[in-house]
Amino acid sequence: MMNLDAPTLLVVDDDEPFRVRLGRAMEERGFVVSLAADADAAMTLLTDAPEYAVIDLRMPGKSGLELLQALRERDPNTRVVMLTGYGSIPTAVEATKRGAAAYLTKPCDADEVLRALLGQTDAPAVTPQTPSLARAEWEYIHRVLSDCGDNVSEAARRLGIHRRSLQRKLRYSPPK
Repeated sequence: MMNLDAPTLLVVDDDEPFRVRLGRAMEERGFVVSLAADADAAMTLLTDAPEYAVIDLRMPGKSGLELLQALRERDPNTRVVMLTGYGSIPTAVEATKRGAAAYLTKPCDADEVLRALLGQTDAPAVTPQTPSLARAEWEYIHRVLSDCGDNVSEAARRLGIHRRSLQRKLRYSPPK
């Protein structure tokens, strides 16, 4: 039986295992959860604005920032937490300007998300620490590769480097 007094939560993430796991964990914490794989699916799914939302920044189709804007237009009281695997200060600032209550980098667990949703974070989610040049390069290469649908040849062309050089760089783990 569904609790009518339970807060509503929308989870939008293109990573299905993460989305389902987070949805299940938040249901265990008392939320009525709706899940969507992208912004368009989320908007068609909603009849009323949720009280809370957890949105991935980078998804196929519309970005999480566009969905954030649409949710804020529908109900400015919806508390939104942005998630991303490509955390950076400029995207955190942009998400905050558009109305996100918090910004978390993946991997994060359900307890971190819950604290962010409820505004119980002691420290800022994004530390103002500049990533190393090696880390920034690694993130950029993987973002371009993702944009190319994991096509190494196309990513190398867009990056302006030889395909073999890119393959060598892809063998290494992300720098700290």
